[in-house]
Amino acid sequence: MNDMQWTPIGSEPLPPPLPPTRVDFTGNRTEFRKMVTKGAMLELVTFGFYRFWLVTDIRRHLWSNTAIDGDAAEYTGRGKELLIGFLFALAILVPIYLAYFLIGIEFERWQGFASTPLFISFYAFGQFAIFRARRYRLTRTVWRGVRFWMDGSGWAYSFRAMAWGLLVFLTLGLALPWREASLERYKMRHTHYGDLQGDFEGNGWEFFKRGWWLWLLSPIALIIFPLAPFFYAEFKAREWRWWLDGIRIGGVSVSSELPHDAFYGLYWKVIGWWMLLSTIFGFYLGGATMLLVKLSGLPPEQAFGPDNATRSIPMMVAMVIGYLALALAINIVMRVYLQRDIWAKVLETVEVHNIGAASDVRGTGELASALGEGFADGLDVAGF
Repeated sequence: MNDMQWTPIGSEPLPPPLPPTRVDFTGNRTEFRKMVTKGAMLELVTFGFYRFWLVTDIRRHLWSNTAIDGDAAEYTGRGKELLIGFLFALAILVPIYLAYFLIGIEFERWQGFASTPLFISFYAFGQFAIFRARRYRLTRTVWRGVRFWMDGSGWAYSFRAMAWGLLVFLTLGLALPWREASLERYKMRHTHYGDLQGDFEGNGWEFFKRGWWLWLLSPIALIIFPLAPFFYAEFKAREWRWWLDGIRIGGVSVSSELPHDAFYGLYWKVIGWWMLLSTIFGFYLGGATMLLVKLSGLPPEQAFGPDNATRSIPMMVAMVIGYLALALAINIVMRVYLQRDIWAKVLETVEVHNIGAASDVRGTGELASALGEGFADGLDVAGF
């Protein structure tokens, strides 16, 4: 008698899905603070040009200390690329600024009307820059030897952002969730990891449900200042979680359990530092003024009056030094709390699902130029 049993082909039980993978961030906070402090000082002595190398160092630090399934990411961008991209962007933007200035001189009565098309042009350039800067960062991001990349049109994204921006303006901000969902969907559908294509499954209605009451109460937050940081921190936490839950790369998905109050402490620490540093700056100016008055032997109104312009030069120098020191310190605080700490706080709540779908990926795509990042710097819309 044959006791052997057989199972029809195709009816074998499927293996259970793998548990979600955590994302680990191992960056040292003290090391990061020292790096941005040194970088800020070098920015000061190089008149801001070191910022391209500092931004590169910051990204390299964060990327290399972020590990998914035990493997860290790699950032391969270079500061020289960002500098060249910025200079190319200036070659395009400076003539635009100059043309507007000359038109304003020639037709003073039309200057107010001329500002509208100028604003629209810069907004369009800004959105183009955001898209192209993202493309540059992705093509310099490598994980497990495979590079991310991006296709799509920066101008198509810009026109889409402008149309949605007009709708947001006409609806007093009510259409913002749908704008964010539409633009993020466009970006993600043109995002690739090797031969895996990205997608975004978040929708505007879901985002709206998470924060509709913030929209209703925002006028109160604008009037009562102490509420504003709470509102903004609440909004950003909900936006981060909504965005992460919608990300897809091939069969890989992401989820987050970021608490709604995750950023309260960070934003208030930044405000506390800003108030402390501003107070110190005020005392510094007061002390410098008293010292210069005492050395001159004249009353303040005479020591710094129009008849003693040469005596005002030391005070101007003191003010410039104090202002630069204040800007330097605030820059360090913002980079530590609003870049490094937010990065770490978000990543500790992230889980990656079906990571096995990214195990057999073929590298493809081409490197993008840093021109978009240069536009972003020139228009002051640089993203991280």
